Amino acid sequence: MFAVGDYVICSNKGVCVVENITTLNISGVDKEREYYILKPLYMSGSTVYVPVDSPKESMRYVLGREEAQKLIEAIPEVPLLVISNEKLSEQVYRDCIKTNDCLELVKMIKTIYLRKQKRIQAGRKVTAVDAKYFHLAEESLYGELAVALDVSRDKVEDYIAEAIEGKQEKQKV
Repeated sequence: MFAVGDYVICSNKGVCVVENITTLNISGVDKEREYYILKPLYMSGSTVYVPVDSPKESMRYVLGREEAQKLIEAIPEVPLLVISNEKLSEQVYRDCIKTNDCLELVKMIKTIYLRKQKRIQAGRKVTAVDAKYFHLAEESLYGELAVALDVSRDKVEDYIAEAIEGKQEKQKV
């Protein structure tokens, strides 16, 4: 069970803070059922209501600092997504986003980044599907890593780059 003040990941809402745990006085809603009242960090003005007895897959704790650092260190070794049919790429991306799993998001970002580079080198534009899901994956991953590492979201990309470069420098020595 989550507590007031906890940072959680809630389905497609990203990082949220548990603001309250209470019953709701809304018509058509079971007055006995308790709900988490969540405030998304990166969607101002939004509120999310999640039943306390909902499946545990719908919410999870934000990564801890150590977990986030281990994930970042592992990025160079993280495999790419397997997309056997170009026409199914959007479904693969959608499934990946639904997992709310940071490792899956890293796979997706790496995969789309490399696809983007190949297209640019071939003189072609990035597909709208790739651009859309790259942005969604970055927003989700960077939002969570920002909270886990206690840095601002716009600094996460630089943090990752520096951590990976630092690890590569150590390996050369």
